[in-house]
Amino acid sequence: MLRRVARTLVTAGAAACLVGVLPAAAFAHVTVNPGTATQGGYAALTFRVPTESDDASTTRIEVQFPTESPLASISVKPHPGWSYEITKTKLATPIEVHGAQISEIIEKITWTAADPQSAIKPGEYDEFSVSAGPLPTTDQLAFKTLQHYSDGEVVRWIQEPAPGADEPDRPAPVLRLVPKENGTASPSAGTEQAALAADSATTQSDAGVRWAVGLSTASLVIGLLCAAIVVRSRRADKPQRSGGPTTGGDITQN
Repeated sequence: MLRRVARTLVTAGAAACLVGVLPAAAFAHVTVNPGTATQGGYAALTFRVPTESDDASTTRIEVQFPTESPLASISVKPHPGWSYEITKTKLATPIEVHGAQISEIIEKITWTAADPQSAIKPGEYDEFSVSAGPLPTTDQLAFKTLQHYSDGEVVRWIQEPAPGADEPDRPAPVLRLVPKENGTASPSAGTEQAALAADSATTQSDAGVRWAVGLSTASLVIGLLCAAIVVRSRRADKPQRSGGPTTGGDITQN
């Protein structure tokens, strides 16, 4: 009976461990936060970069900014231990922002680790931030990203999600844009609302990761308990040897 119970617990523990690991892996792609912002406003955009490799570190990140829906103003937040390089491009048709004609925009920002100690090691993540705007009047912006590893591998996060389709294997970070409510909301207010929504989504995501880690830990504990039960049951099944005198006397004596 004990053996059957042990086998059942081991199987359940292994299944729970797998369920606990899978949700954590689902959060492992490059993302942009907040996930939603207001058209016409400005937003602080943070690119969250996890290292998925088991034996290599992330040493360089290339984030491409959309040129079909250009951002007239982008400023970079300095990141300790990393340098950055800005690549600009000329617009075929200049855009007007606050009464000024803008003909050149930032096309790409490349962040590079200064040394191996600054690289994003396996099991870790880091964040790189910019301030950008005014945000265009479009539904979403995709920021195609290349992630370079210390072993030479390059992961291309460039697939744009299609409406109604499943998430692609290597999705590009996507910022969804919503119109101002009734045309009266200020850019800053809209950005704050979007940031609150993103914080809520991030909290849910972090809660999911904590749930996965907790479930994995519980599975490990179950596995150890099962092993202990099996060992104990085997010991109980072994016949007791009779031999020399004991303090309680020999029960075979008449």
